[in-house]
Amino acid sequence: MQYVSTRGGSPQLDFEQTTLAGLAPDGGLYVPSTWPSFNQGQVAALAGRSYEDVASFVMKPFVGDAFAPGELEGLIADAYREFAHPVRCPLVQHASNLFSLELFHGPTLAFKDMALQLVGRMFDLFLSRSGRHVTIVGATSGDTGSAAIEAFKGLSSVDVFILYPHGRVSDIQRRQMTTAQAPNVHAIAVSSNFDACQSLVKAMFNDHSFRREFGLAAVNSINWARILAQIVYYFFAGVSLGSPYRKARFVVPTGNFGDIYAGYAARCLNLPISDLVIATNQNDILCRAMSTGSYQVQNVVQSMSPSMDIQISSNFERVLFDAYERDGGAVSALMERVGQGGFELSKSAQSWLRKVFSADRCSETETGQEIRRTYRESGSLICPHTAVGMAVARRVAKTTGDPVIALATAHAAKFPEAVHKWSGVWPDLPPAMEGIMEMPERITRIEPDLAEIQAVVRKRTGK
Repeated sequence: MQYVSTRGGSPQLDFEQTTLAGLAPDGGLYVPSTWPSFNQGQVAALAGRSYEDVASFVMKPFVGDAFAPGELEGLIADAYREFAHPVRCPLVQHASNLFSLELFHGPTLAFKDMALQLVGRMFDLFLSRSGRHVTIVGATSGDTGSAAIEAFKGLSSVDVFILYPHGRVSDIQRRQMTTAQAPNVHAIAVSSNFDACQSLVKAMFNDHSFRREFGLAAVNSINWARILAQIVYYFFAGVSLGSPYRKARFVVPTGNFGDIYAGYAARCLNLPISDLVIATNQNDILCRAMSTGSYQVQNVVQSMSPSMDIQISSNFERVLFDAYERDGGAVSALMERVGQGGFELSKSAQSWLRKVFSADRCSETETGQEIRRTYRESGSLICPHTAVGMAVARRVAKTTGDPVIALATAHAAKFPEAVHKWSGVWPDLPPAMEGIMEMPERITRIEPDLAEIQAVVRKRTGK
C-alpha cells in the first residue's frame, strides 16, 4: 500500500514513512493511493471477534511489510491491554434503535486513546529499529494533547510539544497535559484559539529547514495512522449490530473531521453504512458547508464542548480529495482560499458529499438539555461533546429503522462543571486519575507566533 498527498505535489510513501511524516511536504495530508475492499463474507466473519482481532483484520491491508509476522498483533494487544472495559468500546442502548459507542475507556478518558495508544507503540518500534529521533508537534482542542502525552511520555527517541488554546480547554484536559513529569513532553499554552494552534503546527512543517533539522512528526489527526486505527471501531460497532446484513447510521460529534473521516474510510472498505451524520455545536462551519455549499470561516465561539470549537477542519481536505476526483491541484487551490476566508464547493462536489454525509447542529441549550435527558432516562452521565452527538442522533433515529450509533467521545468527568450544571450530578474521576487536581503543572505560555514556538522547541531540545 502506497500513500499520496491530497495536494498532489509529494512523492508516494509506504506506511512507515507516512506514519513518521505526518504532513506531506506540499502541505497536503496523506491518503491511500487506492481503497481496498472487504467482501460480505469477510465482514460477517468478524462477528463475535475481539476488538483486537477486528483491529488486526482491518489494518493489515494498509500496512504492507511495515511489520514482521505477529508484530502488529503484539502492538495491538499491548495498546489495549490496560483499557478499563473488557470489550474496549462497549455499545450502550438508549432506545429501540438508538445507541452510543463508548470510546473513552482508555487511560486519558477520550476517544483519542483508541488510536494514540497504538500509534505511540508504532512510532517507538519504527524509531528504535532505525535509530532515529523525532520531534512531535501537535495542536489540540483538548483531548489529543493528553492522549499524545500519555502515549509518548518517557520515550528516549521522541520529544513532544503539544499546543493548546489557553483558557479554552477544561481544567481536567489541561492538567492531563501539564502534570506529566516526563522531561520529553511539553505543554504549550497559546494565547488564541485552536485554529491558531493548528496553523502554527502547519507553519512549522512548512518551514522545511526547521522540519529537517528537528525531524518533525505529527500525531494529531493529520497523521494517517491515527485515522487507520479509528476505522476499527466502526467495524466493531457495525458488526455488533448486524453488519453486513443490516446497515447502520453513525452520528459523529465533529470538530477537525478526523473521527468522521475514519467512518468514511470504513464505508470505502465496504462496511454497510447508510449515513454518516456530521454533528456540530454552534461552530457549525461543516453544517453550513453541507447545506449551502459555502465553506466560510467565521469567528470561533467558545462553548461547553471546546474540542469542537473549530472553524478550519483539517481532515475535510481528505474527503474533498475524493469529492474532486483526486485532483490534487483543485484541492490545493481550495486550501489556499481557506486563508482568504473560505471557498465555494463545486456543484458536483457538493452533490457527491451529500450522497455520503448529512449534517445537523446543536445549540448550547440543546446540548445541556441532552445531558439532562440522558441522565434522567438512563442514569448515564455524558460529556458535552457526546451530548451534541446524542441530540442529533435522537432526531435521526425518528426518521429511520436503522440502528443509529452516536459516538461517545469522552468521559463526563473531563467536563465536570458543564455536566453538573445540567444534570445536577458531579461526575467522579476514575481512581487512576485521583489527585490530578493537586499535582504541580508545567506550562509554557506563548503568543501565536511562529518564531516564538520555534524558539521554545529549540531551547527544550537543546539544539
